[in-house]
Amino acid sequence: MFGIKQDFVCELPKKYYTLSDYEKGVARWCPGCGDHAVLSAVQRLCREEQLPPEKTVFVSGIGCSSRFPHYMNTYGFHGLHGRAFPVACGVKFRRPDLNVFVITGDGDCCSIGAGAWIHAIRYNMNITTIMFDNQIYGMTKKQTSPTSRLGTISNTHPTGSVLPPVNPLQTSLGMSNVSFVAQTADWVPGHLFATIKAAYEHPGFSFIKVIMRCSKFMGPLVEEMTTNRDAISILAHENGIQADDGTLRAYKKHHIHDPSDINAARELAEDKETSYLGLFYQNKEALRYDLYGAHNLGFTPEEKIAAVNAQLDKYAV
Repeated sequence: MFGIKQDFVCELPKKYYTLSDYEKGVARWCPGCGDHAVLSAVQRLCREEQLPPEKTVFVSGIGCSSRFPHYMNTYGFHGLHGRAFPVACGVKFRRPDLNVFVITGDGDCCSIGAGAWIHAIRYNMNITTIMFDNQIYGMTKKQTSPTSRLGTISNTHPTGSVLPPVNPLQTSLGMSNVSFVAQTADWVPGHLFATIKAAYEHPGFSFIKVIMRCSKFMGPLVEEMTTNRDAISILAHENGIQADDGTLRAYKKHHIHDPSDINAARELAEDKETSYLGLFYQNKEALRYDLYGAHNLGFTPEEKIAAVNAQLDKYAV
């Protein structure tokens, strides 16, 4: 007679989450839009990290990218234009136990949300930020965005945009207390996933710029970005994002870059001829503001009232 030894114990997790546990509804982005690829990568990350849906929050502003929370079976907050960061920071400050993600676009982040964006970098709360950069306002049907290239033809600039674009990488790298800046592309799935995973694992505010396709309004740009492989270089370093074999075979140009060197990162971010995919900068020791916000979470209501009264008593005359 055969059987399992009695001293053999196999502990199973109380709940194993599959991809279907994070899927919600049918994404209403255009066919060929890069947003679909990011959604798939994020859902895969949630499964691999086994993030409980009830402990995970996606916060967005306004735009094509900002419909993202509707397609995640987690908590979500679809906020006002440019105001994803204040909401996300508020959530993380008082609920550090939650996994907080910000989904934003080049218009939402770099225009009306720019002030909140740069301060979120300085606060360095443990939040994963993914910025979809398709260089156009897509949801409102093709207006020039802050990241549109000089000369971009749009409904607001029918003869071509007249100002140089905002550089999200350089802006992030120029902010005090910056701790994680990376770039990837939606049509390079292995690198996209590895970048999001590295950002999630970073202890602080991680900023990913995703070079994004908009097949509806930026067809020529999409063709240029996806076919000219010589315009893309993969950043390589033992402390950087490890590209998969498929990515390394597809893109022959590689650049050795130490992500602890912020000055070199700024030089790469300024390169107008080459788009670098990988980790530009990381500092795991940067100060984190969210560590100051939850010291009294375990207080009883009576203890909280006593603490408030103690502070008010300091101003009694």
